[in-house]
Amino acid sequence: MSKVVSVHSFRGGTGKSNVTANIATIIAGSGRRVGIVDTDIQSPGIHVLFGLEEEKINYTLNDYLWRRCTVEQAAYDVTPNLKVKQPLFGRKGSIYLIPSSIKTGEISRILREGYDARRLNDGLQDLMRRLKLDYLLIDTHPGINEETLLSIIISNVLVVILRPDRQDYQGTAVAVDVARKLEVPKMLLVVNKALPALDFGALRQEMQKTYNTKVAGILPVCEEMFHLGSSDIFCLRYPDHFWSKEIKAIAKHVVS
Repeated sequence: MSKVVSVHSFRGGTGKSNVTANIATIIAGSGRRVGIVDTDIQSPGIHVLFGLEEEKINYTLNDYLWRRCTVEQAAYDVTPNLKVKQPLFGRKGSIYLIPSSIKTGEISRILREGYDARRLNDGLQDLMRRLKLDYLLIDTHPGINEETLLSIIISNVLVVILRPDRQDYQGTAVAVDVARKLEVPKMLLVVNKALPALDFGALRQEMQKTYNTKVAGILPVCEEMFHLGSSDIFCLRYPDHFWSKEIKAIAKHVVS
């Protein structure tokens, strides 16, 4: 049976899509069939990390929501696009991505008219069944809205990402409280963009005490990430980096 993992942050700029892409890659590397849906319809971008070029995208999540295609037609096998330096996908592991449209008109229509959240839910269930997915990761829109609530409700695991920044703390408390009220089976915190000079042990204890939620990992700010510029999956380009090792630990918490 497929497991649904929603990756969420209350504010933008937390590196949510990057973390989602790397977690998905690690899980797929262990031989699982993984799906990713970019429901951040207002500011999509995870397709860039997987090298899915705009001219090769025939259908998007928007097309499915407007009944122009089936959900399967909007799913792309991006496994061949991964620049793997080692036999990471030696078994049956694979990644399927449903991108959102980056066309201004499509984004404007969503903002103006909204969409049927029930159709989105039906599509996610259909996708898991038809592609026989082990895991479905949902890259959510920041903040709390109808789409976010839907994602949280159907999730087996909710990963909440925040930065060690006071502006993130209050909003994260709201997201955690909503998840508890919706009785999410498993919730994890991931602290991203932490300065390497910080005491990670003390930071972990502070976060766990503040939110009464397990911290699955703390990801540092690193120069290599800026140089990569979203042109590749970090854990594949730098498999021995501390950041990659921490992502592997987070993925382990997600699947355990």
